[in-house]
Amino acid sequence: MSLDVVFAVVVAVVMLPVLVGAAPALAVTVLTAVGHHLLQSCRVLLPRTADGPSDVPRPGRGGGEPAYRIYALRQIWRDWAVLDSATRPVVVDRVRAIRDWVGQRWGERPQVYFLFPVWFGVETGVVLAVVLLTLALAVPLAAYTLVATVTLLVWLPCVLVLRGLDLAFTVANRVLQVCQNADCYERLTLPEYACPSCGARHRRLRPNGDGAFRHVCACGARLPTTILLGRHRLTGHCPGCGRALSPRTGRVRAEPLPFVGGPDAGKTTFMTLVVAALHAAVEANGGRASFVTRQDELAFTRSRDEMRQGGVSKTPTPLPTAMTLDVSGFRGGDRILHLFDPSGEHHTGATTVEALGYLTHGERMVLVVDPFALPLVRGGLTTAERDALSSAGVSFSMEDPADTFQRVRAELASRPGGSGLRRVAVVVSKADLLERTGVGRGCGEVSRWLGEMGLGNMVRELAARTGETRYLASRLPADPVAVARLVAWLVELPLAVPDELPEGRPVTADSRRPWRASPRREGLVPVGYAVTRWAVLAVSVLLPGAVVVIAILALVVR
Repeated sequence: MSLDVVFAVVVAVVMLPVLVGAAPALAVTVLTAVGHHLLQSCRVLLPRTADGPSDVPRPGRGGGEPAYRIYALRQIWRDWAVLDSATRPVVVDRVRAIRDWVGQRWGERPQVYFLFPVWFGVETGVVLAVVLLTLALAVPLAAYTLVATVTLLVWLPCVLVLRGLDLAFTVANRVLQVCQNADCYERLTLPEYACPSCGARHRRLRPNGDGAFRHVCACGARLPTTILLGRHRLTGHCPGCGRALSPRTGRVRAEPLPFVGGPDAGKTTFMTLVVAALHAAVEANGGRASFVTRQDELAFTRSRDEMRQGGVSKTPTPLPTAMTLDVSGFRGGDRILHLFDPSGEHHTGATTVEALGYLTHGERMVLVVDPFALPLVRGGLTTAERDALSSAGVSFSMEDPADTFQRVRAELASRPGGSGLRRVAVVVSKADLLERTGVGRGCGEVSRWLGEMGLGNMVRELAARTGETRYLASRLPADPVAVARLVAWLVELPLAVPDELPEGRPVTADSRRPWRASPRREGLVPVGYAVTRWAVLAVSVLLPGAVVVIAILALVVR
């Protein structure tokens, strides 16, 4: 028998007991630890309940945003910390217990000297198991890191693209968002949106760390993050005053349209004519012009009825909330028109004009001139004409329209971009009464007549400092076609106004489809959290298996 054979037999006799002891010890130790880790992973990651081993805090507590952050930013690492703290100490204790059991079983018995190779094998198996488990602790962390990285790599481009599309839509459509409420008039970057399910206010409803396409409210309702995805279908609120904004705010341009004029200039009367004529013209083009609140509809109906009875009641002195018309239903015609009709007293002083914050946002204006407030007109009236006007209920305003215009012009000039007025409509009110006087002859050529009556500087300044200016003499009964064409030009509505318009009355309606959101059952985590947790669990199971398969293949190939 050769020495090589003898050596091989000796090695086999010595190593076989070692292997007999090492293999079971290694298998028992590793399987015990892996089994415990898998059990804990299932316990932490499988449930959909928020109050589990790794609890999911309900957002919005302490005044924070009431929306869940995406799982990969925060909750995934909370889950890892809980799983690691539940696994590592137990695995260490079990390895130590196995090693202690081996020592107690073998170390103090006489047969240890005869079974030393087996005992040595067991000790070696335990040591190898400790080494393998130490390396294996990196596998779950790798699984969490992999899922978090993939999630963030998908999330970040989506956020950038959606924000870019939202900005491009806003710029391309010249969308302006303003608060129409009294004492506010703020220009808005992003409104607050109320969850239709629980009413919670979301102040950061845009693609961000709370989600790219949807934010999940604390109640579980899923809310769209951009206008293109339907955010305008939610109820918006002004972040400054907290009051509700017009529906579709952010989806279409909100156009502040101030009616400027002194006391008793006829602003309310002309605004009533504008609403009626615009509604009729929009309907003639297949669209719809509707009020957004019942209060506006009632105010319009009251003004129209008073006008038919011979007069409109004086506008209250508090700062106005806009009468809002939502124009929709035809190509290029989407607008939200905020019609501001303040009391004429607000135009009689520099400080009161300054309080009309909406003046600084719009690009259009209706300047209502009371002809009987012009000194040259009053001075040119005969006694008989004065008596006739008095019997008709005409009161003479002491506020010169030139002074009103100068105050408003100074306020507009204080804007960063100057006056910024693209279009101005100058309306001479009470033209039906004016034409009965000698001084009012020729008032049909409004700009020339105003120049002759002392407003030449205003006419020239409007021509020099605004994009376009048009003039209209307003009378009763009104010419709805002329009024509709003026307003369509003023707000750039592509209306084909027919030569005759039927009388109509706009009603209150919501031209959007309100967002429907269903809350999830109380105590459940968002679906995105559950799906991502299950993905982490799957990767945690598959990744170690893949590592083992690769190792075996590497050994076989060798």
